[in-house]
Amino acid sequence: MNNIKVNFYESVSDEKLKFAVIASKYNGRWIWCKHKERDTYEIPGGHRENGENISDTARRELYEETGAVKYDLSPVCVYAVEKDGEETFGMLFYAEVYEMENELHSEIERTELFEGVPESLTYSQIQPFLFNKVIEVT
Repeated sequence: MNNIKVNFYESVSDEKLKFAVIASKYNGRWIWCKHKERDTYEIPGGHRENGENISDTARRELYEETGAVKYDLSPVCVYAVEKDGEETFGMLFYAEVYEMENELHSEIERTELFEGVPESLTYSQIQPFLFNKVIEVT
């Protein structure tokens, strides 16, 4: 994952948004997900499905990956991951989670709560920038 850069934008055309990433807090701590097939942590989020509103993507992914059922969700900004001059766009969200189910319904093995960013990240060249952007605006 060399030559990766994260850029932030106020907006882009809706059809360019391919991902939703949701930095989420529960009881004052940040929610990080551990995928069943990896030993690293990631911010909840995922791919937008065909015909899906990007806010609906965020709500679906937040539920699937954390079990969040009661929360406030706010858009933060558009982000882009730039690699070799090509950008892939997503929407960054912030969620304040009030209630989560005990069982997860996805590829996520478990969630863990951290004061900040865990040491072992799945997307270490991307997620610290997204996390810091949320910290900056919340």
